[in-house]
Amino acid sequence: MKTSATDLAAATPAHRDRYIDLLRAASLGTVVLGHWLMAAVTTDGDGRAQVGNLLAVEPSLQPVTWLLQVMPVFFFVGGFSHALSYRSLRRRAADGGGAGLYPAFLRARLQRLLRPTMVFIAVWAAGALAVQLLGGDGPLTDVAARLVAQPLWFIGIYLAMVAFTPPLLRLHERWGWGAFGALAGAAAAVDGLRFAFGVPYVEFLNFAFVWLAVHQLGFLRADGRLSAAGLRVPATLASVGLAGASALVAFGPYPLSMVGMPGEKVSNMAPPTLALLCHGLWLTGAVEMLRAPAARLLARPRVWRGVVVANGVAMTAFLWHLTAMLGVYGLLLALDLSLPGPATPVWWALAPVRIAAAAALTALLVAAFRRFERPAAARPRTVPAPGAGTAARRATGPAAAVGVTLCLFGVLGLSMVGFGGLLDGRTALLIAVHITAPAAVAMAVLGWVLVETAGRRTPGA
Repeated sequence: MKTSATDLAAATPAHRDRYIDLLRAASLGTVVLGHWLMAAVTTDGDGRAQVGNLLAVEPSLQPVTWLLQVMPVFFFVGGFSHALSYRSLRRRAADGGGAGLYPAFLRARLQRLLRPTMVFIAVWAAGALAVQLLGGDGPLTDVAARLVAQPLWFIGIYLAMVAFTPPLLRLHERWGWGAFGALAGAAAAVDGLRFAFGVPYVEFLNFAFVWLAVHQLGFLRADGRLSAAGLRVPATLASVGLAGASALVAFGPYPLSMVGMPGEKVSNMAPPTLALLCHGLWLTGAVEMLRAPAARLLARPRVWRGVVVANGVAMTAFLWHLTAMLGVYGLLLALDLSLPGPATPVWWALAPVRIAAAAALTALLVAAFRRFERPAAARPRTVPAPGAGTAARRATGPAAAVGVTLCLFGVLGLSMVGFGGLLDGRTALLIAVHITAPAAVAMAVLGWVLVETAGRRTPGA
């Protein structure tokens, strides 16, 4: 039986941290809005579409990325939620010292993420394959097949965070702020080796150190350590982070933009830098300083219902928002309407219309695919007697670990190679290995199946 948003909102337990739900929905919504606004679509002499970045056309707008680059907030929220989820499962583990806990945790945390993602991958892979087999070739076909897969990098990073939650949470429970400090120090050391000594490839380690450090802040919040002294800790994080990011950009080799820019020698995003970590610190501190007034606002039933609705479709909207945006531009090109130059007065005047059209098309796509974001119906489970099934549960752990690893590399590979040229052997370089789109899709699907299967075979979790 389906439950309405009103019913869910009314059934919210008093102890639930509603602000976390608001931050989750608001951060994804900000990313979506930023992508819609920053896309600079033009056509070349042959009528082919080219998608650039508004910030490259108008560099004076780059400071706005210090507000629009809110992925650190989402990963911070993820750390908080993962800590609560893992501890809850750990308390309810039937026996065996936690045997089978890991696959159960992975499935619990990834189900609402991977189900809509796999549907997105399946629909786009089938569509791209059909276009190639039928010889379809529109002005936006190739760029769309490549561009819509790029946001999947976020899914890959999130998968890594979930996979590493148990060991990192144990480190946090032993060392507290020291665990965060170790990750932040490692990120700083990587940048030192990169910029001061020119060590090749070392910068890619910061895909782990920077984002896992932000994730670790969520653990600290789950323990109440960010609010233990009132606003002192959040204010310190915000001021230190903002000062650090400003100094690194002003005096170091770091660019002003906190998102990737085409053609730049150094990006704060790919791979992440110490400047982006400082940016994450000030954002974390800033949102924590707004916690009390936001909680008062979220106590209003109408506001909370809106947050419940938004959270129920946020991942689906994130996955499909670029498809909607490119659909709007595709319609304009099909109608043979000229596209105004990016950042021109006409372009700015039409921006609200384009964004509204993209939002409307996204809403239609969400209506079509949102059911895959709902959690699967829970199956009745029998709690086993002490010692029963321990060997079977332990056997699911390696399968789940292999599954999340395959899924991670498959999704990251797909974000790099895209859906274009499925039959042409087009490749992208993923950690020194060339990967094709079919191989990436196969890894992602196989990994998902392993995570689901291992999680379902864990009794009593």
